[in-house]
Order: sequence, then C-alpha cells, then structure tokens
Amino acid sequence: MYFKKRYILFLFAAVAAFSCESNFKEVQRINSVVFSPATEADSINLKYTDSGKVKAVLVSTKMHDYSILEYRFNEFPKGIHVTLYDDNGQQTNIVADYAINYAKTSIIDLQGHVKITTQDGKKMETEQLYYDQKNEWFYTERYFKFTDGAGGYLEGPGIDFSKDFKYMNTQQSSGQVNNIK
Repeated sequence: MYFKKRYILFLFAAVAAFSCESNFKEVQRINSVVFSPATEADSINLKYTDSGKVKAVLVSTKMHDYSILEYRFNEFPKGIHVTLYDDNGQQTNIVADYAINYAKTSIIDLQGHVKITTQDGKKMETEQLYYDQKNEWFYTERYFKFTDGAGGYLEGPGIDFSKDFKYMNTQQSSGQVNNIK
C-alpha cells in the first residue's frame, strides 16, 4: 500500500512537471521579440558627401534597415567595405564580416576579421571594433594587432585611436616601435 501511494505521488509529480514545461515554452515564445527589417537591400554602394566632397563610401552585398524601431539601426549581415577619405584625399579602408550602424548614437559595431588599412601601409586587425562617427574615433577591448608600415608593431588587448592612427591609447600592449614622430 505504501508503495502504491508513493507511485501515484511520483506519477502525479511527473505529469505536473511535463505540463509546466509545455506552458513555460509557450510563455517564452509569446514573450520573444522578433525584429523584422522595414526594408532590405542587395548590392549597395552608399556615398557620404560633405560640401561636395566624398567623405566615405560604404559597399555591402546585403543591408537590413530597422528604421521603424525606436532605436533605429542598419545591419550588414554579409559584411561591409568602407573607404574613408580625409581632407587631403588619403584613403582608409575598413573591412568586416558583419556590422551594425546605430543611428541615434552614430556608433558602428564591426565584427569578424576586422581589418583597417591606410595608404601609407598602416594596418589594424581585430575581431571586433567600434567606430564613433561623430568623434572619428575607433575602440575595442578585444585583442588587436597594429603594424605601422615601417616594420613596427603593437599588439595586445584593448586600444582606442583616431581614424588616421595619429593618436592611440593602449591598455596592456607590447611590440616594437621603430620611428616616433
């Protein structure tokens, strides 16, 4: 008799547990947020100009536009290639496997094999990098490697720098500097 009561109690607990799991999954599904882009674009080539001069060119094979959300953003799920131009026409090229451009903050989040190269041979490589468009400033907490085109290099976790590499702040880096101006 004791065994039978214990068995019935166990059976009741098992049924209750499985029915709660089913309801829990339903609640999770109901509360999940699904973002749908307002528009999608294939093979884009955007040019940003200021006073008649091209300042930047963005090329991507895919863009999702989420401009209908409160915190608007554009997603580039298949990567981007950006060319920045300074006042002297010097180019800085940026390539990443994935990117998100946040409209309100003017921050671009670059992810996956991020590489920045300049015409004078400077190169920065990391897995994630943020670009503050208003201040023209890059930063990351991830491991990076910077080469200066003259044989010098710098590597380590965390760096922030100006878009022309003239100003840099590092955290715990090591490397070899051949020429300081």
